[in-house]
Amino acid sequence: MSFGRGLRWKSFYDVFARGLRIWAFYWLVLCVFRLFFLCWMHEYMGAATGVPDVLAALWRGLRLSMQTAGILTLVSFLPGLVLHYIWPQTEKKAVSFINGLLLVLLSGFYVASFPFYRQFHANFNQMVFLAGHDDVYALIQSLITQFYLPVRLAGAFLLAGILLVCLRAWLWRVPLLADVTDSVTGTGNRFLTWVRRAAFLVVIYLVGTLALFGGSLSWQTSVDWENAGVTKDTFLNETILDNPQALYRAYRLNERMLACNGLDFSTADIRHLAAVLAQKPEDSDDLDTYLTRQAAGATIEKPGHIFIILSESYANWPLLDKYKDLPISEGMRGIIAGDDADYCPVFLPNGSSTVSAVTGVVTGFADANLYLTSMPESFTGPYPTASAPQLKELGYVTNFWYAGPATWERVGAFTLAQGFDHFYSRGDYGDVPGSVWGCEDEVLYDHILDGVGDRPSFNVILNASNHSPFDVDLAAKGFDEEAVRKALPPEAQDDEELLRELGHYWYADREMSRFVREIKERYPDSLIVIVGDHADRYNMDKSPSTYEQYGIPFIITGRGIHKGTLLPDSAGSQIDIVPTILDLIAPQGFTYEALGSSLASVNRRGVNYGLFVTRDVIGKADTNPLEAEPIRPGADASFDAASMEDYINAIRSISWWRAKYGPILDESLREE
Repeated sequence: MSFGRGLRWKSFYDVFARGLRIWAFYWLVLCVFRLFFLCWMHEYMGAATGVPDVLAALWRGLRLSMQTAGILTLVSFLPGLVLHYIWPQTEKKAVSFINGLLLVLLSGFYVASFPFYRQFHANFNQMVFLAGHDDVYALIQSLITQFYLPVRLAGAFLLAGILLVCLRAWLWRVPLLADVTDSVTGTGNRFLTWVRRAAFLVVIYLVGTLALFGGSLSWQTSVDWENAGVTKDTFLNETILDNPQALYRAYRLNERMLACNGLDFSTADIRHLAAVLAQKPEDSDDLDTYLTRQAAGATIEKPGHIFIILSESYANWPLLDKYKDLPISEGMRGIIAGDDADYCPVFLPNGSSTVSAVTGVVTGFADANLYLTSMPESFTGPYPTASAPQLKELGYVTNFWYAGPATWERVGAFTLAQGFDHFYSRGDYGDVPGSVWGCEDEVLYDHILDGVGDRPSFNVILNASNHSPFDVDLAAKGFDEEAVRKALPPEAQDDEELLRELGHYWYADREMSRFVREIKERYPDSLIVIVGDHADRYNMDKSPSTYEQYGIPFIITGRGIHKGTLLPDSAGSQIDIVPTILDLIAPQGFTYEALGSSLASVNRRGVNYGLFVTRDVIGKADTNPLEAEPIRPGADASFDAASMEDYINAIRSISWWRAKYGPILDESLREE
């Protein structure tokens, strides 16, 4: 063996051995991060989860993080490899600098993952990208006041600094393997030298393969973000994904949304699904033919005013009997108990964010991977399913009342473009108390009470107080914190953040019920619908059922409403709100367009961006085959899977095509 060959091998060995060390370091860090997260957040683990489930999650995560570590390693290894051969004196600084940046990002995301999970019961998801559409100033204020952003950033930088010191020591101070000496000098047993070299190459191959296929030696058994969740526990399935993998999942899902992937129905598919949904012959390429309805005739006297309250984060779970001793929902419980009210406890939000609720009520379309408030098509004129123009045909002036700024999600311009006569926002209320997201609920309701007037009106109301940074002065409002604390299970009684969140639910509930009572007193001929905009922000239960985590209430009250107004087995989602109202009040023969259906006469199922429901079951809308879990203990978990799949596909495909391409089913439109 020549001395020159020994030097070439040494150079090759040095750079690749350090590459392996970087990979091992990141792999270990990700595994430690996962283990600490699991231990620190274990309260979110289901009660039935056992040690085998935890071990399965850790093993699966360990394998998946081999891929993540490989990707992180390549970011610094490839520049280091080039510099090692062309500019070796800069290699150490460059590798340290690149890995320093990676560790800052990795630490930052890790520190952020704790409050993110508490808020959304998920590792990073699409909400990361949806936040970019929010009011940036308000978002930053929430991060500072509720989530202590400066402290968390300082912690992330400190963690990154410690990790970088450890990595530098591991790379540059710990000696490489002893067989390097033999490789350089050519001395010793030549056979053993070649065996060591061969073993080293085998290690490189194995690590590279494991990193490529997520802890497997072939793609057939590879682990990735789509197949990682193998346990029965939602929390454990989320911990399997390390933060980079969770962010990649969020990115991929967001890309699918933007590209409408997964909604690539042919026009023939949509025509068939629309005909099935409408129970009409499949004989038209005009979607509006299938969306057109004729009212059977009013079942209640025409109301003088109609109100739809989209209440921020107003979940259904506090209204369930199992939580009746938790004193945060007495206001709505009282409204529901009245003789002039009915209540559907199985109802879905249109999406995971407030803007989805707005678009569902305003346009009548389901959340179908389109950001309607950003689409030019939404501003050319109202969609035929839009609520405001159809209520105007019945003689109502249409108002949209929002607690926050008109610039949020372009909601002011959007609602006016979709046919509302008037839009009111925080700028119309003067210098009033509130958070960065909007004025306090009582202020909003007082302005509505003063501004409705005597002319028949249709009003959509979007409040904001039950939203981070949760800064309403609850004590000044009369919140009995100790009564709520005593009603919590022992393990939750010291959770001050949960108490603050529950206090804001109490405040939203109190002010909403006060508003309903005052409307009834001033305008006794009113019809009022109360729903949450979404529900998946916080729960008393650390591992809530799917139903409790995502369900919102549908409450209807006013003159002519009674127990039994809604079908006893009704269920639905936010696209069904306006069709229910029209079904109750429109005269016989009144023609309107709708995608949703009335809970008073037809609808027994609901679907949104990710879930479907009936009165008895709830399930994920994207599994194949569809599977469901019972909503209540003892409920019949059977359902017509084929019919539900057609319904899901119809709601999504029609919402997607009609909003994006118009009424005519023509494949060439997608090529323009």
